Amino acid sequence: MSAAPTVLNTIINAPAAEQLPLPGKVTVLTGGAPPPSQVVFGMEQLGFDVCHAYGLTETYGPGTVSISKPDWNSLPLETRAKLKSQQGVKHLGLEEVNVKDPVTMKSIAWDAKTIGEVMFRGNTVMNGYLNDTKSTQEAFKDGWFLSGDLGVRHSDGYIELKDRSKDIIISGCENIVQSASSCSRGGSGGLTGRSLVGDVVCFCEAKRWLRVKRGLSE
Repeated sequence: MSAAPTVLNTIINAPAAEQLPLPGKVTVLTGGAPPPSQVVFGMEQLGFDVCHAYGLTETYGPGTVSISKPDWNSLPLETRAKLKSQQGVKHLGLEEVNVKDPVTMKSIAWDAKTIGEVMFRGNTVMNGYLNDTKSTQEAFKDGWFLSGDLGVRHSDGYIELKDRSKDIIISGCENIVQSASSCSRGGSGGLTGRSLVGDVVCFCEAKRWLRVKRGLSE
């Protein structure tokens, strides 16, 4: 089966009376948004095998897949969930995917810390936007399609998204990456969702919105 992370979150937080045991291992392909590791963790606890695929409309759907490695099976579930929530490596139909500095166009270090922009090229990448030359020119550089997604690359080559370049919140002299802030509250078992919103009038403040599980007080 396939479903967006928000659908998986709904399954995880369904009332116990509505949850039925699975007849066997069910593989679920998730995408459309980066799945929080807590969602992958919850689905695996229910007996699902989660596989994350990442891409855009401009790349004709998935461009990378977070392929599970055999040695992941021996890891604790929480650790395995974090690895599975990464965006992974390119699939066979794509010529190349890379994480580069959008200014210098140099590949970033595979150190899981240096942030760059995810870029694609290959015959599954669009030629351009219909009747929009300006946007097409802005979307490509040196033959690469610039996704607008910011991420790091781990030592094994796996890509992990951190945010959208346009979604970083400026708070005073600090840039806040929304996904990092959201994940910092990942251990809160009473929450089913969270989001961080910057004040569009005064950029010195960011507010977090939390959704509490049914039956629990705020």
